[in-house]
Amino acid sequence: MATQGAEGLAAGTEVPAGPAHEDVFPPFDSTYFAPQLIWLALIFGVLYLLMAKIALPRVAGILAIRKQTISDDLQAATKAQEDAAAAAAAHEKTLAKAKAKAQALGQQAHAAAAAAADASRGKLEAELGAKLAEAEKKIGETKTAAMANVDAIAVEVAHAILQHVTGASADPKAVVAAVAAAKA
Repeated sequence: MATQGAEGLAAGTEVPAGPAHEDVFPPFDSTYFAPQLIWLALIFGVLYLLMAKIALPRVAGILAIRKQTISDDLQAATKAQEDAAAAAAAHEKTLAKAKAKAQALGQQAHAAAAAAADASRGKLEAELGAKLAEAEKKIGETKTAAMANVDAIAVEVAHAILQHVTGASADPKAVVAAVAAAKA
């Protein structure tokens, strides 16, 4: 060992008094087997009790809650899927009704437009028929008036031709009789 003097520290070496290392590893020493087994049993028992009474019930509770949550979620998803299918069916039914109603309204509008067009066409045809009849009546009157004037014109023309050809004035009654005979 080192000695300490007035000058300070002095270095030195000493040989240990006994053997530095024993021949047997302490846990394998047979003198310590009984206390090691007792401590092993005590620690194992305490750990077993801790696991059995505290840790494992908590884990079992967590697993049960998780299983219940998953089951509830699956039921909710199934119900939501059924509700969605019912809503889709109701939507399809409403859509079909709306299409049928729209088609009926379209047909009614088409029929109303066709009836209005037919009424308008009938009114226009009646007006045109009346105008045509009136025009034909006027044409007939004009034709009759023209035909009445034709006789007078024919008599005048015949009288003028006879006077021009013969140089003398012809008898008006004889000219009228000759024109009537030529016309018949």
